[in-house]
Amino acid sequence: MAAVRPGRGSFKVLSSVPLQMLFHLSGLYYALYFLATFLMIAYKSQVFSYPCNCLVLDLVLLLLMGILEVARLYLGTKGNLTETEVPLAASLAFTAVSGLLSVHFLLWQTLVLWLDSVLSTILLVLHGLEAGLQVVVIADFIR
Repeated sequence: MAAVRPGRGSFKVLSSVPLQMLFHLSGLYYALYFLATFLMIAYKSQVFSYPCNCLVLDLVLLLLMGILEVARLYLGTKGNLTETEVPLAASLAFTAVSGLLSVHFLLWQTLVLWLDSVLSTILLVLHGLEAGLQVVVIADFIR
């Protein structure tokens, strides 16, 4: 009869590899999105008559979105790797707020270029995929 080590084979890893990969992809894409959106706001302010108060609002919202993305990705990665629900749930809440800011840049900013629409739509799709996976992973952690 073979000796069985206690605990061997009974350890279950709950962290999600696809979610972790999506966090990395989203972080890289957001860096591109931030740079492209900043440059497009600068372009629109020079080429079109862009009201100053709307320009400041768009820049502040873009900066706020950047801060939220950093916090969202950090908490999501930490929650997934440590298999804890609270940081992952906070990341999910930040994902919802960041998605709303993406909708602003997709529909509600003063001047929306075609490239704004494409970049924001891709970002919304990534946020939707992450939110879905985060809900599944949180449910698995709780169970």
